[in-house]
Amino acid sequence: MNQRIFHVLEYNKILEMVSKQAASSLGKERVKALKPSTDLEEVINWQEETDEAADVLRLKGNVPLGGIFDIKPSIKRTMIGGVLNPQECLDIASTIYGGKQMKQFVESMEEPELPILRELTDQIVSLNELERQIKSRIDDHGHVMDGASDKLRTIRSSIRSNESRVRDKLDSYTKTKAKMLSDAIVTIRNDRYVLPVKQEYRGAIGGIVHDQSASGATLFMEPQTVVDLNNQLQQARVQEKHEIERILQQLSQLIAEDQSFLYQNVEALTQIDFMFARAKLGQSMKASKPSMNDRGIIKMKQARHPLISEEEVVANDIELGESYTSIVITGPNTGGKTVTLKLVGLCTLMAQSGLQVPALDGCEMAIFSNVFADIGDEQSIEQSLSTFSSHMTNIVSILKQVDDRTLVLFDELGAGTDPQEGAALAMAILDEVVQRGARIIATTHYPELKAYGYNREGVVNASVEFDVETLKPTYRLLIGVPGRSNAFEISKRLGLDSSIIQKAKSQIGTDSRSVENMIASLEESRRGADRDYEQAEQTLQEAEELRSELEKQWAMFEKKKENLYKKAEEKAEKAIQKARDEAEDIVTELKNMKNQATIKEHEWIEARKMLEDAQPHLTKKQPNVKQQSKTNKELQAGDEVKLLTLNQNGTILEKVSESEYQVQVGIMKVKAKRKDLEFVKREKPLVEKPMATVKGAGYHVKPELDLRGERFEDALLQLEKYVDDALLAGYPRVSIIHGKGTGALRSGVQSFAKKHPHISDHRAGGMNEGGSGVTILEFR
Repeated sequence: MNQRIFHVLEYNKILEMVSKQAASSLGKERVKALKPSTDLEEVINWQEETDEAADVLRLKGNVPLGGIFDIKPSIKRTMIGGVLNPQECLDIASTIYGGKQMKQFVESMEEPELPILRELTDQIVSLNELERQIKSRIDDHGHVMDGASDKLRTIRSSIRSNESRVRDKLDSYTKTKAKMLSDAIVTIRNDRYVLPVKQEYRGAIGGIVHDQSASGATLFMEPQTVVDLNNQLQQARVQEKHEIERILQQLSQLIAEDQSFLYQNVEALTQIDFMFARAKLGQSMKASKPSMNDRGIIKMKQARHPLISEEEVVANDIELGESYTSIVITGPNTGGKTVTLKLVGLCTLMAQSGLQVPALDGCEMAIFSNVFADIGDEQSIEQSLSTFSSHMTNIVSILKQVDDRTLVLFDELGAGTDPQEGAALAMAILDEVVQRGARIIATTHYPELKAYGYNREGVVNASVEFDVETLKPTYRLLIGVPGRSNAFEISKRLGLDSSIIQKAKSQIGTDSRSVENMIASLEESRRGADRDYEQAEQTLQEAEELRSELEKQWAMFEKKKENLYKKAEEKAEKAIQKARDEAEDIVTELKNMKNQATIKEHEWIEARKMLEDAQPHLTKKQPNVKQQSKTNKELQAGDEVKLLTLNQNGTILEKVSESEYQVQVGIMKVKAKRKDLEFVKREKPLVEKPMATVKGAGYHVKPELDLRGERFEDALLQLEKYVDDALLAGYPRVSIIHGKGTGALRSGVQSFAKKHPHISDHRAGGMNEGGSGVTILEFR
């Protein structure tokens, strides 16, 4: 199928309408890939699928397709050892539940047969245990619940207790030392509870400064009395995080074990969603299932263009391919001829895509290997082609591919050139396409083509009706009747003098033979219409009798339906009781199995290391040093400068060497290269004042920490305390000795460094620093 036809006939707009009916992103993706098929058997299967879904919608009104997600990427990650987040686990549980709902919905329907849907739902596996495992640990908001494990419940209880104790301590400060505080509130900095202390009272409060206000008048301090409590709180939070990761890893492993069933469920649900999306579009269009053929026969009763609103569209009967293979629609412009062309072409594409067509029941559509169209103004400014040249370029391309399995749509064939030459060329083109056995619908306003259908076998004239009284087209298609310009009737209605109209008529020459043939044909059409009228009267009478019979059958159906509902309720009650009994057995078995499954510590560490190693390494962008002239200015003690590597302001204390200065940044004294300092302003000569410094019991800190031989958890606790002490001591960097070994401890140190807010970077030690057995931490 050529791609150009999809644009010309606006097939993509139909796909957008189908996509809106899909209940999941999976169904929408399947709709985007939908293309018309040229295989008769495949199209028939597609139509059966759509019709089966339409039957369900007629009986039930809707189907339970909610809560289905595209979980394929998540499943794939678990297969390579990845750990899913809570929301991803929850989406998998929701999709399992959605599959069960759909399966139960189809199984509960006793009529109609629904062989396609039953085959699809038979493929859905009810993974009850996996769903229960997920939902017993993660709530509907995507949070891991306290009851996910006994350890997590204990940890969170400890967190709440510690938080309460810290707050109580700090609340006593807000009451007893309110004058020393900028505001009598407890706030949080770096995940630790602190107080907003006025600068001048920092010595009186004592403790650790975690931040300061923009003006520097307020310091956010952690009083020494709550440091230990905050440390316990932080430790509990780290334990909480580790436990949550363990739980999610356990769930991810369970999901990976059922990955084949999950993929199978997703594929079945995607196909079901795709079926019902097509059926819902048909329902909204009041469309019907077409019977398909490969003989080029099209029969549509009261067909409507699917892209025109129901209030404006005009329905028409269209037949092609049986009594005649070509229709030539003549008449003036703005009569709806082009709409008819697009209607036939678009309905053909829809039918070959498994979509129902907007026409009455009993319609028939053909399978074409290609649909070609030459519609609209094809003038190409870029290629310097006129409208006629562009049309002919397209027609030449079409003629190269036309055969007996082709539908060709020509709009205003031969237009854009001399009328006589254009008409002759149009007839020659039509003769060629007819000879090849293609199905053709062509429109033209050339009067010469009005006689074309009466002189060619297999060709019929048609026109779009025009109401002379209202001077507007009715858009009704009249098969067998050529179009007329209606110029004389319109002129008379508009008040043109009768003598002028008569004189105009006398100047028109006609071909007597063509007129006689046309009159004879119209008379034959009239006789056929009379016969059809008599037959319609007889059919109406038979329909009335059938209606009476149907009313009796309907009453019997309602009675039968009541009996079926009663049986269904009894069956459902038995099923529910059976499910309750099975649930009781499962609960009893789970109680017996409790605490049997365990995961060894080293296996957990190795799995986490593999996950962290799989994460991409991002290169940090180096700070952009601007205003080079400011970095060349001679600095002296007391100057305010900006330390570019930290993006913080500080004060010069002294010049250490030709290219190095000691700078006071907040509570820290650091050495910095001249190129990393940017002059801000110069105050009066700075007189260095002694600074109150809070020193803990272990403030004499070595520049290195040896963790070799320590257990993993104990090592991380030592590391956290050591980093705090090193920060208070003002070290710019420290060395962590962890040894080589299995690499688990090194991974733990590096993971800690990535998450710590005061560690700007970390790296492995150099050749003279211990190599890969040492990690160097750089502080901010």
